[in-house]
Amino acid sequence: MQPELKLGRIEGMKIGVFDPYMDSLGGGEKYMLTAAWYLSQMHQVSVFWDQAGVLEKGAERFNLNLSKVKTVSNIFSSKTPLYKRYLQSKKFDAIFFLSDGSLPLLGCKAYVHFQFPVEWVNPNSVFGNLKKSRIKKIICNSYFTKAFIDKKFNADSEILYPPTYFRKDFPKVELKKKKNQILNIGRLSTFPDGGLSKKQDFMIKAFKEIIDSGVKSWKLTLVVSYLEKDKGLLEDLKKQAAGYPIEILENITFKELTQVYSQAKIYWHASGFGEDLVIHPERAEHFGITTVEAMINGLVPVVINAGGQKEIVRDGIDGFLFDSEKELLEKTARLIKDSLLLTKMAKKARAKAEQFSTDRFCEKLDTILINE
Repeated sequence: MQPELKLGRIEGMKIGVFDPYMDSLGGGEKYMLTAAWYLSQMHQVSVFWDQAGVLEKGAERFNLNLSKVKTVSNIFSSKTPLYKRYLQSKKFDAIFFLSDGSLPLLGCKAYVHFQFPVEWVNPNSVFGNLKKSRIKKIICNSYFTKAFIDKKFNADSEILYPPTYFRKDFPKVELKKKKNQILNIGRLSTFPDGGLSKKQDFMIKAFKEIIDSGVKSWKLTLVVSYLEKDKGLLEDLKKQAAGYPIEILENITFKELTQVYSQAKIYWHASGFGEDLVIHPERAEHFGITTVEAMINGLVPVVINAGGQKEIVRDGIDGFLFDSEKELLEKTARLIKDSLLLTKMAKKARAKAEQFSTDRFCEKLDTILINE
């Protein structure tokens, strides 16, 4: 599974990991659990979570060996008084904390990770400044996120791009065996004011236009993960897709996802489309783990020209960026009609994606801990 990577000079620490969205097991959870796996090779690592089975589900979902990681009582629960949280945190040497906009007040070193802009937060109160003073390092998942976080928190955050694949696990790609298939992978959820956050409904609409234009041999595959409370959203998508070559795969395993990646030729990503990204920059894709994974698997990305996607895809070189539905359809049509262009860009996409390997993620994480 994972290679035995050599860590840096610091070892034997007691490290806590907290992610408030751990039950959803999306890209952020892959980020935090990969960090937990890596740090557990030479440190005692605990994930703060109260529900049983979360590590087992995460290990299966992300193909991680988390046998050295354990769960402990969630001191970040709203039921835990602040003074008790502070005292319990003093039992750790460091805590790696994924922020939902909040900052922890801890009795140990705090490494705070931001996955998205938090423009609604005011961190400059007296209490906010006290919490900021206790943070050892702020870490962001992209330059897109960093630009907002640094300004908001008056910080100089570190960029730690998300993990995708270990170099040794990069899949063999057989472009000639791929099928006429467009793929998207994303969590099924809504914004507080409504609308799907990953825009699966928009992609269904766009693909139906492709089919209605006369294209007959292609299909769209949507891989969705969702919580039980959001199952109604899934039923709505199925109704929208009815009568067209669109399949929706639900909460699939890592092995099943690997098979889907091996078959598809084009990858779509539309998070942020139609949103006011000046008012709500957090609604853009903050990085795009699935875009990178798709590229590693030989898919050509056609993704929105916003957020972290622009750090991954070079328009016209290793994929396409789009600003409108018309542009999405036109650039996708170019790839459908020109197999030589599709093959050329698939090879360049795979080469570009190698810079986002899990090995680099681990090496950079280790450097952050050593330097701090």
